[in-house]
Amino acid sequence: MNVIAEFLDNNKPFYVATIDDGKPRLRPFGASFIFEDKLYICTSNQKAVSRQFKKIPNIEISAAAPDGQWLRLTAEVTLDERREPRERILSALPTLKERYKVDDGVFEVYYLKNATGILFGPDGQSETHTF
Repeated sequence: MNVIAEFLDNNKPFYVATIDDGKPRLRPFGASFIFEDKLYICTSNQKAVSRQFKKIPNIEISAAAPDGQWLRLTAEVTLDERREPRERILSALPTLKERYKVDDGVFEVYYLKNATGILFGPDGQSETHTF
């Protein structure tokens, strides 16, 4: 998981795909973090992506590095309603504080479970990480 988290941190934005009414939806994300040995992403509950996460929690994430390495990550997202992970990401990424507050009722964090990340190298080799 640490290898995947580091790749996402170093290659922003990364792209998150969901399903909405049977159709794929893709959008850029810029924040991920590890908390209690889980990889998290965050969003606003005012966005369509939040509704999509809750309706169909299966997602796919993709990111690419300038050297040609790229990631495909499949996972299920689970809403974590506890205060602690929201505090953690807001303290780690102060730019998010411009939009969100820990207890604003809008800011949400989701952890990834049943995740499989495949890192593909520019040489065609790949390595798989599950968590």
